[in-house]
Amino acid sequence: MSGTSRFIRACRGEIHDAIPVWFMRQAGRYQPGYRRLREQYSFLEMAHSESVITEVTSRPVEELGVDAAILFSDIMIPLGPMGIDFTIEEHKGPVIARPIRTAKDLAPLRPLSAEEDLPEIFRSIERICARIDPVPLIGFTGAPFTLASYLVEGGASKYYEHTKKMMWEQPDLWRELMDRLAHTVVEHLGAQIRHGARAVQIFDSWVGALGVEDYERCVLPTMQWIFDQLRMFDVPTIYFGTGTPALLPSMKHTGASVLGIDWRIPLATVRKQLGYEVALQGNLDPMALLASWPVTSSLATHILDMMAGDARYIFNLGHGVPPGANTQHLKQLVDLVHAYPYPGS
Repeated sequence: MSGTSRFIRACRGEIHDAIPVWFMRQAGRYQPGYRRLREQYSFLEMAHSESVITEVTSRPVEELGVDAAILFSDIMIPLGPMGIDFTIEEHKGPVIARPIRTAKDLAPLRPLSAEEDLPEIFRSIERICARIDPVPLIGFTGAPFTLASYLVEGGASKYYEHTKKMMWEQPDLWRELMDRLAHTVVEHLGAQIRHGARAVQIFDSWVGALGVEDYERCVLPTMQWIFDQLRMFDVPTIYFGTGTPALLPSMKHTGASVLGIDWRIPLATVRKQLGYEVALQGNLDPMALLASWPVTSSLATHILDMMAGDARYIFNLGHGVPPGANTQHLKQLVDLVHAYPYPGS
């Protein structure tokens, strides 16, 4: 098994020696070092700084012993060079200066040329890969639906009323927006892979706002096209959304090699529904990291027991690490997962 990480092997269903583990938002506000950087830089300054990206991405591997790093960035980053004027506000998220509601609004959006538009991202990836080798780096982007929801709503939304109205009332405009964003996703992820990322994850954070029929009609064809395009790179592809239990059978048909599962459904139920053709990643409730260690370890062990012996399983959270998480608990959790009895060990 030398030369290939247990994370990559689990994504592919190959024999490996222990259950792999990493955490979404494993670089973030729970870390004292990250908070110190935030005192010096705005979030967007951090996300465009080669030295900061390298440091923040690498630290969780070095401090926690996780089996993969994930690129420190934001799903909005590739939209700036395309002509989208936005800010990222504390406790509010992305705010779009001019929301896209009409064909006239969409027309000025230009295609992303990833390596020309965002060279600092790819220099960072090369530095990270050299620093953390042999631990793999996961690249990422936002999914077209989630990106579109920000662009159409103008920011975060509770009901996605403008997004759904566009889907239903302006289907041609919706398809054009999704197509443009799909090409952005493939362009950005392809460049990340070329510069060293050994797996990629697409975050569809808000797709759980859709019903099954709307997902299958208005989102699924786009995601199938994306994963079909990414297949040429021969790296594991992960698709993650929140609030998606009803959508998971449809999400399986995207062609992603791994599905990230949030905490709202037992993994054993998902495995029974979806079979073993797809790897599963998840799904400890992130709030468990705010509890005492006996509670955290008990909840994590319950998930590990549920997935015992599953060769296509990666331990993770059901969403990102919360800012109040205990760093020591995260390290203990990594050790707990790695020590769990596994057939290949």
